[in-house]
Amino acid sequence: MTYAFTPADVAFLRSPAGVSALASVASLPLTPASYLADVATARRLLGDRTGPVLETVLLRRKAVSKVDDPGAWLLTDSALQQATPAPVARLRARRFAGRAVHDVTCSVGVDLAALVATADRCVGSDLDPVRLAMARHNVPGATLVRADALHPVTRGTAVFADPARRDSTGRRTWRPADFLPPLDGLARAWPGADLAVKCAPGMDFGVLPWPGEVELVSLEGHVREACVWTGSLATAGRRATVLRSGSPEWTVTDAEPDDCPVREPGEWLVDPEGAVVRAGLVRQYAARHGLGQLDERIAYLTGDEPPPGTRAFRVLEHGHYSEKALRQTLRRRAIGRLEILVRGLDVDPNTLRPRLKLTGPDEATAVLTRIGRTPTAFLCRAVRS
Repeated sequence: MTYAFTPADVAFLRSPAGVSALASVASLPLTPASYLADVATARRLLGDRTGPVLETVLLRRKAVSKVDDPGAWLLTDSALQQATPAPVARLRARRFAGRAVHDVTCSVGVDLAALVATADRCVGSDLDPVRLAMARHNVPGATLVRADALHPVTRGTAVFADPARRDSTGRRTWRPADFLPPLDGLARAWPGADLAVKCAPGMDFGVLPWPGEVELVSLEGHVREACVWTGSLATAGRRATVLRSGSPEWTVTDAEPDDCPVREPGEWLVDPEGAVVRAGLVRQYAARHGLGQLDERIAYLTGDEPPPGTRAFRVLEHGHYSEKALRQTLRRRAIGRLEILVRGLDVDPNTLRPRLKLTGPDEATAVLTRIGRTPTAFLCRAVRS
């Protein structure tokens, strides 16, 4: 069970006594081995203030991947789970540069903090008084009001929304009508406004006729979120943006050429970033980098040179896939460690791996797919180009 914060808890955590209490608990290791003893220490020091202080310290430790300077933030568990990672929030905030913007579901202020850094003026609103109180602490540069996202309290602003995507039981929902607030309701509530709405990457965007652009974002190799844009905020029909530490940010859109051939396997296989695949931009990405498709319905690409900064697979050999043939190849090459990638075939890597009876000092990647109707196996070396 997570702790349910009250407005009084937030007021205490913001006070000098609360700051001191947080510092004292933050010094405890709170590891699995020490947790019970550490909680007993916290209770001895703080009494009935233990709950909000301990929960805040634990949430700050979890928030490292989500916010800058997490040791200064006030958070709730559910707000942290839904929060946008800071690099993605900064990416999105750039489109609002120099504008007046209203974050109509500001929660504890993660997206609002990024918007404040780029926008000319920021308003944040939410219905939850606890989250609003936390946002006042977290984002002192914004104007904050308690308001319903479906009942506008500003005019002439660009609008950002991050609806809740879990139902009353806490289960994730993919239906836009079940979001809180629902997506079509947001579009009706803000007619004519330049609107950006954070969405679940796995939803069917075809059911939304009103967005001008759908953007998918990958962060550190994982598809983290989608955003739909309207009005002047929309700059393409579909966009994939890729963020990875140590590499330049890049993006591909449906405005680019998509003339990539279906060709015979080359020296390399390339598995495009998830955002590129989810956005339906595999052909545009391939055309940009001189790659071809193995099959027009499969996202694996092939070529004689991989794109820079991409994890690609140098082909060692390939042929018709069968479990027996793959097992023989792996034994012949003394492969004892194997990454298995599958697309277009009904194969479960976790079920297949123990049946392959891997043994030997070497390692490789098996890419299992189909070319036309032919199941095909590629044995490869993974390389970061």
